[in-house]
Amino acid sequence: MRVTSGMMNTQLLTNLNNNLERMTKYQEQLSSTKKLNKPSDDPVGVTYALRYRSDLSANKQYTENVSSALSWLEYSDSILDQTNDVLDRVRELTVQASNGTNDDAALNSIKEEMEELYGQLVTIGNSEFNGKYVFNGQQTNIKPYTEGNAKNESTDTGQILYAIGEGTKMAVNVTGDQVFGGLNPDGTPQEDNAFKVIDDILTQLENGDFDALSNSLGTLDSRIDKLLSVRAEVGARTNRVELTKSRLEDNDINLQTVLSKTEDADLAFVITKLTESEYVYQAALSVGANMISVSLVDFLR
Repeated sequence: MRVTSGMMNTQLLTNLNNNLERMTKYQEQLSSTKKLNKPSDDPVGVTYALRYRSDLSANKQYTENVSSALSWLEYSDSILDQTNDVLDRVRELTVQASNGTNDDAALNSIKEEMEELYGQLVTIGNSEFNGKYVFNGQQTNIKPYTEGNAKNESTDTGQILYAIGEGTKMAVNVTGDQVFGGLNPDGTPQEDNAFKVIDDILTQLENGDFDALSNSLGTLDSRIDKLLSVRAEVGARTNRVELTKSRLEDNDINLQTVLSKTEDADLAFVITKLTESEYVYQAALSVGANMISVSLVDFLR
């Protein structure tokens, strides 16, 4: 078959276009530092990259949720610690008052401090975290306790749930009823309701009823034991959230690594291939220029 100048020119243009496309591809990779700049670069690779990005986004949201949950739990533990300190001090004062050897001035001093502790306990019961009341279940916008009637008030029992993984939610709150005690079915305060216990102790101090004060110690101990159980539960949740946080951080590193391997360009390789492509392209242009010159001379003859 006779090779005409037209056929040679067509082949030249095809080669030039192929070289130009190859050179453009490497220029894009060098500029973006990515080897996947459009779906046609690697359809399978693009599919995996999209999946990894979706997983990273979900992992990031779970990590944020876990951080928020951890902050809530740590704050809860701190105010439970304050509650424990208050009840321990109430117990110390009750023991001190019940021995029957205190004069009126000492008993009045104990009573005054007990009243302060009662007010402090109400303040703790109304603690807020980021503008939300932590002990009123899902009704975080409603103050759960009033100082004059705290023993007759019950808190919402709803759970505040955080999604900490796919299909996994965790309650981060404990309710005031769990911490301080709530109400019986008939609406009366539970026997070991912390506010009722302190209120009863204040009445017993007022009346000088030292036998009743001694009996109140057992009721107070019951509430302290329940408080310790709540703190243990919060501690267990905190440990679980911390482990989840560590796992999510590891997931993030792993996903970032596989995403990088999937879509990031090997810049040393790209620079080498770009240099080769530019050389081939320039050589093809030079050959093409010579072919055109020869064809023009032949035409002029």
